[in-house]
Amino acid sequence: MEKYSYRFSFGPWNIHEGADPFGPPVRPARDFEWKLAIFKELDFDAVQFHDDDAVPGLDDLSAEQIRQRARDMRQKLSENGLIAEFVAPRLWEHPMTIDGAFTSNDAKARDYALDRAKKAVDIAHELETDLLVLWLAREGTYMREAKDVGRATYQLLDALNILLDYDQHIRIAIEPKPNEPMDMSYIPTIGHGIALGAQTRDPSRMGVLMESAHAILAGLDPSDEIGFALSLGKLLSVHLNDQNGLKYDQDRSFGSVDLRRAFNQVRVLDNNAYWRSGIVGLDVKALRTQPAAIATRHLRNSMQVFLRLVEVVRSIDQQRVNALVAERDYEELDWLILSYLMGR
Repeated sequence: MEKYSYRFSFGPWNIHEGADPFGPPVRPARDFEWKLAIFKELDFDAVQFHDDDAVPGLDDLSAEQIRQRARDMRQKLSENGLIAEFVAPRLWEHPMTIDGAFTSNDAKARDYALDRAKKAVDIAHELETDLLVLWLAREGTYMREAKDVGRATYQLLDALNILLDYDQHIRIAIEPKPNEPMDMSYIPTIGHGIALGAQTRDPSRMGVLMESAHAILAGLDPSDEIGFALSLGKLLSVHLNDQNGLKYDQDRSFGSVDLRRAFNQVRVLDNNAYWRSGIVGLDVKALRTQPAAIATRHLRNSMQVFLRLVEVVRSIDQQRVNALVAERDYEELDWLILSYLMGR
């Protein structure tokens, strides 16, 4: 299927062993070299990295060791015809960040988080990407009284300013999520992320990453979140997937739950020529029941759904759509869209 100049990425974590909060892994772990081969087999263009995906064990390495291992990773990517889309510091798994990273009540934990994020910036530089993604996973509370939200907001702002000063070329994309793993997040939506970035020393280098499931968990429509960010020039990346209701973050294959919702995400991206400015990132995981030998089809399916929906978007009779909008005949417009989605 033609890619229409779109480029696609996923992260190594999307080839997953199938563990969930109620059960252990059900598929064998795959090393990074095996996963690299899958990127090219499935015709992906770029790799999303957590900092320790690119440089395992970085907390125990010197600054020069981190840089050298990141350079080694860049060479691997080059040999496979791939690039790095972004680097994201993994700030939610270390014992130091049990009560948050940049907003922890422990000053030593906040220092650790900043140091770890600076290392991620160094890794991004060596991987030749200027994009740092911050999923502020534990920046929130389990109970409101445990932290001061005003103070926490300024702690986040201070951290962003420090990172912007640390590297004059880095761009930062905040990835909002309303809950999980923290019960209540301080930056739950795209609007919150954009507002925080606007208060930094250099708003021109601040933006957001929209994840479909995260928007749905906030009770919002992902296409509206995308459109809002695009209208302000702040959509730096996307994580497309799907979500079956207000449950845990499921990372279902794109379009597998709600095809109309997926259509509208593709529609707003394509109508705004997103292929010129960004990479279509997928954050999807195979169902736990999927056998190991065929546990990459969720990646294939997600890309193919996106590209098929591009075809649908571009095939729609826009003059007919405009006429129905002018007539306020939204029922007929509804039928028109459904007809295209059903292939009629």
